[in-house]
Amino acid sequence: MIPTLLFLGLLFCFPTAFHEPRPHHAKVVIADPALERKVDASLQQRHPGWFDVTAATDAREARRAVLDRTAVAGYATQGRNAVLYVAEANGTALEQALAKGFATVAARRHQKLTITDVAPTVSKDENGTTPVYLAVAWNVPGYILATTLLRAVTFNRRKKMLAIVAASALFSVVGFFVGAGLGYFPYEPSALGIAFLLSTAVATFSLGMAPFTKQFFPLAGLGLYIVLSVPSSGVAPVQLLPAFFQGLHAVMPLGNAVDALRGVLYFNDVGVLRPVLVLCAWIAAGMTLLGLDAWRHHRAAVRPPGESGREDVPEPPVEDPSVEAPSPTALPVHPHHFGEQLPMLEGTVRDDGQQPLRHAVVTIMDAGGRQLVRTSTNVRGQYAVTGLPEGYISVVASYPGRNPVVHQKLLQSGTAVRSDFTMHDRHSGSPAHPAHTGRSGRA
Repeated sequence: MIPTLLFLGLLFCFPTAFHEPRPHHAKVVIADPALERKVDASLQQRHPGWFDVTAATDAREARRAVLDRTAVAGYATQGRNAVLYVAEANGTALEQALAKGFATVAARRHQKLTITDVAPTVSKDENGTTPVYLAVAWNVPGYILATTLLRAVTFNRRKKMLAIVAASALFSVVGFFVGAGLGYFPYEPSALGIAFLLSTAVATFSLGMAPFTKQFFPLAGLGLYIVLSVPSSGVAPVQLLPAFFQGLHAVMPLGNAVDALRGVLYFNDVGVLRPVLVLCAWIAAGMTLLGLDAWRHHRAAVRPPGESGREDVPEPPVEDPSVEAPSPTALPVHPHHFGEQLPMLEGTVRDDGQQPLRHAVVTIMDAGGRQLVRTSTNVRGQYAVTGLPEGYISVVASYPGRNPVVHQKLLQSGTAVRSDFTMHDRHSGSPAHPAHTGRSGRA
């Protein structure tokens, strides 16, 4: 299902956005109120729906509107000459469309059209699209980072957020210095903050939505950050996109990051506040989802097993093998190195004389009595398990000729729990240890 829906999304979104780009209600300013109606009528006759025309008092105000990003072009006339003020930073495709539209207007008035670029780009960014490519490099890894952290079962939510902050800072610094060092955009340190917010917003929201989208998480992530984000990002200037993608550009993190980057790189920080606030809103939404998930798990954890009157069935894992949630797995007992899975539950099984029992069977069951994983102890009587769900579990130790022992434990994300057993000889008359509930941390 996921490849099929992704195929359909790409099939309809990318061609719809990029096929025959033309202006859709691009805002332009005419530097003469008396001329504004004539120019508007001429443009609507030749290019209906391309431009929204407003008037300015003079050429300086028309030029200022382009620099203030309230318009994509300003048009002024003086005698036999006409000047079109544009910003190459908005994209050369938009500049060409504007030149095409206003060349017709100037020709009808027998004027010579001059195009003046008021926001030129660096030489290696002639198309004005480098901010988009850099933003994509900060956008997609944020989603991949979140999918990686889903497998970090020994990280609590605080550690996962710290990992997002650290990785986003690293991505932003490396990307900025590579881009600026190679001359792809001006050396403007404010871009670091935009890059950091973008990576943090994508990673935080992805991590927050994962528990709610469940097995549809890959589809939701790819849909948000590729299928919908890339066509609306600014690869084609947003004014050349259909209305649907212009609306997406206003709310998606990638499109807002591109707007903010262009503002700090080429427009002296004009028009940066709104996209920054949108990126912050995505971060806040991700934090809210994480908080809701924590509250949901807390309620489930403090409720004694069976209180709800029904069997608690764990949520299904994400089906994509590259991003699937961890499944209960037995681990070898040894010092764990960087990159290896860490145990969530571990312990030792001993006999009456406190000697380790080798090959004792340890079975972990959920609150509904369903077996999650089974393992056996090593020569030192030790066992270790990871990938267990949060909430109450039952740990059962059994060994031939000895009474089985059951412990109940409360597992919480990011906390390792110990469950040690002492098993008595079945014929000694010693009772089995009673079940108990508890939770212990591990440094």
